[in-house]
Amino acid sequence: METNIDLWRDDTSLLDDAARYRRLIGKLIYLTVTRPDITFAVGVLSRFMHKPREVHWTAALKILAYVKSCPGKGLLYKKHGHTHISAFSDAGYAGDMRDRKSTSGFCTFVGGNLVTWRSKKQDVVSRSSAEAEYRAMAHTACEMVWLRKFMTELGFVQSEPMPMHCDNQSAIYIAQNPVDAWEKKIVSLTFTPSSQQLADILTKATSSKVFSTICDKLGMVDIYAPA
Repeated sequence: METNIDLWRDDTSLLDDAARYRRLIGKLIYLTVTRPDITFAVGVLSRFMHKPREVHWTAALKILAYVKSCPGKGLLYKKHGHTHISAFSDAGYAGDMRDRKSTSGFCTFVGGNLVTWRSKKQDVVSRSSAEAEYRAMAHTACEMVWLRKFMTELGFVQSEPMPMHCDNQSAIYIAQNPVDAWEKKIVSLTFTPSSQQLADILTKATSSKVFSTICDKLGMVDIYAPA
């Protein structure tokens, strides 16, 4: 998705066939189950299903062109010699220009491999970026706790705290209170610079260079790419 595109403008014409747009977005939503690289863009475009415009159709075709250019791109799972759980949590503050709601994003790793990810608009309006980040961290912590219990049932016990990477110091300070999982030594909060935040592509549109770098770090490879 282009970094400077304005999808909330209402001066473009409505699509004559809105059902065609809904069918395309619906198919792309299914594709996000295995393609974290398009999750944010598809999630944003799905917000305009009720009244799609030409600008939305153009953006959807851009996603389609990207998928067509790399049909063999996907996640490659490797053996790293451990089953530790970790996660990256991020938030795009006030990303929706209509209601000023932020977008939460997280990606979780088990044994060094990406297993779950999510990009979702928050239910309420956050008054600051720290509040938006804290809400995203709460969702991430829930996912990490669920993964830990699931792995325990499979016989893989992780006794040490699970690291969660966040690029907002204020949100980390807010989370360090007696009622959070941090105090219970379940999750350890680690400050990570924005340049190393892997959940960035789940909360906002990034430059092609940053996008490509994060996809590589998430473990995505193109099996048809020349050696």
